[in-house]
Amino acid sequence: MTARHRALDLPEPQVTAPAGAVLVLHGGRADSVAPPPPLNLPDLRMRAFARALREDPRHADVVLGFVRYRVRGWNGEEADPVRDARQALADLAAAVGPLPVVLLGHSMGARAALRVADDPHVRGVVALAPWCPPGEPVAHLRDRAVVALHDPADAMTSAAGTWALLRRAEAAGARALGVRMPGGRHTMVRRSGLWHRTAVRFTAETLGLPAPPGGPEPVWTVGPTDVAELVPAHR
Repeated sequence: MTARHRALDLPEPQVTAPAGAVLVLHGGRADSVAPPPPLNLPDLRMRAFARALREDPRHADVVLGFVRYRVRGWNGEEADPVRDARQALADLAAAVGPLPVVLLGHSMGARAALRVADDPHVRGVVALAPWCPPGEPVAHLRDRAVVALHDPADAMTSAAGTWALLRRAEAAGARALGVRMPGGRHTMVRRSGLWHRTAVRFTAETLGLPAPPGGPEPVWTVGPTDVAELVPAHR
């Protein structure tokens, strides 16, 4: 009998009284049934975001986990990372209980995160340079927070496609926010510190964690019109 795939990696010691969880989903490829390599650059990029989360005092009582993929690709209708993400969410609930969860995903991982945001424990998604092809489902994002960070100069995934998905998600009842990132392209290496700080801010706000003294006001206090204006339809 083949052992069940371990879809969740929980490298951090469990906190005594967790306030929530962040589940990290790295990128991959459109098509590949090969397993992820031992040295996986998409995973390493997201480990840097995980370090920023660990160093942020707001996340001191937050459980941090990583989705482990069986294969590198999305693979059309197979949507392999979606199955892995759903299993990771189930494993997370079994390990630490029914906590509110924010999904932090990049590229293919962000697409998978958006797909599994119908899980009852998921409070929202922070999507980094997400892969948002036309026709992605959005009805299940109702009452979820959906934040997307994208560099319009990204040549790998389309920022215009991201803004279009956000507009549809907002129409479906999501609290949608798009943030144009000045630099970073798809790999988010240039101005990486800004990407890290912005992502950490929105995971904290989506979980409802208190802002540090002197920190920025929560974005979710603004109205839907103000949020929509951050991603004008004509750009």
